[in-house]
Amino acid sequence: TTKTDLFLPFIVLSLWGATLANLTCLQQTDLKSLIAYSSISHMGLVIAAIMIQTQWSLSGAMAMMIAHGFTSSALFCLANTTYERTKTRIMILTRGFHNILPMLTTWWLLSNLMNIATPPSMNFTGELLIASSLFNWCPTTMIMFGLSMLITASYSLHMSLSTQMGEPPINTPTQPTNSREHLTMMLHIIPLMLMSLKPELVI
Repeated sequence: TTKTDLFLPFIVLSLWGATLANLTCLQQTDLKSLIAYSSISHMGLVIAAIMIQTQWSLSGAMAMMIAHGFTSSALFCLANTTYERTKTRIMILTRGFHNILPMLTTWWLLSNLMNIATPPSMNFTGELLIASSLFNWCPTTMIMFGLSMLITASYSLHMSLSTQMGEPPINTPTQPTNSREHLTMMLHIIPLMLMSLKPELVI
């Protein structure tokens, strides 16, 4: 439509911005910076979906905003949990937690899986609706969308492996995780999974 054509530059710019933000994520060594740039890339997709202005795209934008609110918050919680124990945000210095705190590794894995929109999660619902809307509007946009998703998977895997695998760099005593941290993570992850089973609650 004419209205959508007027928004064409903004849609292209938002998709390009999302791709650039994803590429920036691959260069990060700071854990919190990586999560922050990840948020920028997801919001680029949201802007593109809002500009298309169809029922599916607006529902997808709403779903992704809500889902990313939970996911990004969960990742920042985990980054803080890691920082409290290592006193650093540099990923290479926070490795080796899978041997020391296996439950924390589980939360990292689940949060990263949510970040790359694996089912069953609200992120998957949102990205599926946005991808369908973009393809229906212009099939060529799938190139940038697909590239963006590929890079998202790359840096999420990199973040998970860098912080959890390998040998701990320093032999310092580490506090065990407590019930407050586990409860916080449950309150992030469980709603994401439940909302995907009944998405009409939020979209």
